[in-house]
Amino acid sequence: MDKAALAAALGSPSAFGQSQFAFVRGNAFEAKVKADGGTELLRLWCERTGFEAPAADEVAVPDLSAAGPEGRAARTALALREATAAGRWSVLDHPMLALAVAGSPAYLEPDAVIVQPDGRWTVVEIKSFPMIDDSADAAKVGAAARQAAVYVLALERVADRLDGAAVNHSVLLVCPKDFSNLPTASVVDVRKQLSVTRRQLARLTRVEDIAAALPEGATFDLERPAEELTAAVESVGAAYAPECLAACELAFHCRERARAAGAVEALGRGVRGELGGLTTIGAVLAAAEGEAYDATDPTVAALRRAAALRAGALTTAPDAGTPRPEREAAGCR
Repeated sequence: MDKAALAAALGSPSAFGQSQFAFVRGNAFEAKVKADGGTELLRLWCERTGFEAPAADEVAVPDLSAAGPEGRAARTALALREATAAGRWSVLDHPMLALAVAGSPAYLEPDAVIVQPDGRWTVVEIKSFPMIDDSADAAKVGAAARQAAVYVLALERVADRLDGAAVNHSVLLVCPKDFSNLPTASVVDVRKQLSVTRRQLARLTRVEDIAAALPEGATFDLERPAEELTAAVESVGAAYAPECLAACELAFHCRERARAAGAVEALGRGVRGELGGLTTIGAVLAAAEGEAYDATDPTVAALRRAAALRAGALTTAPDAGTPRPEREAAGCR
């Protein structure tokens, strides 16, 4: 479904997205990297792996156009098969891959895939954040590695059906060098991310099971009244975390619901993990204030210790001539 349209219909439209300037800059950088039939891209890969860079006329760039995502995925699989059988360098520009997620096909589009003469395939991720002195922001590299791991996993599904093909568990991350628009690259090992992704996919509830648990007659038709649409969305469980704001169009709706319910998840997964069985902010405050909770519980003990330290800090803090009740009313709590 179109989650952006659904969020708008619920009254919580998503407000995030890449700026037009960043979008244009990213596209220009990607075009520069892939220019001349992928010659620069292969040069970067060979420079990092020790292969001899091929000449421009030794590189094939197959046409991957087809009707619909299913057609493009089939055309990509055929192009990979042909490139592997030919035993030559090939660059697949924006191939389409399919991966089963919770029992339903998801279509993925990596920036590029390199096919080596020995039949090995490598995923290429092109990002617009810079590598300064051959080092990039660790958080951004980690996010790119997790994204690339999903592509590797989908590519393995194709390689499993083809003799002589293998997928590299290291991907090529291409970024601007320092503060220029010149490309540089790093080889990133994604084996750890692959293991995590496999476990996550194995634990996902299948779409059929989620649908079977919905109330009879539930529908996400955008033409339905807002009250009915909200009730239908609420019938599907959600686990909101602040990280959702960067990836999901329904994050603002789920955040509003989490805050209304006083769920500690709204404070972050780290906080949620530290609080054990205390699942609401009300329960956390009650435990900290000494209400009917087991004082021997480590979480309760830590909360009460923190509350005592806070009370002591407020008591001994310079008053600056303002009575305590007024300070608290002004937001000093």
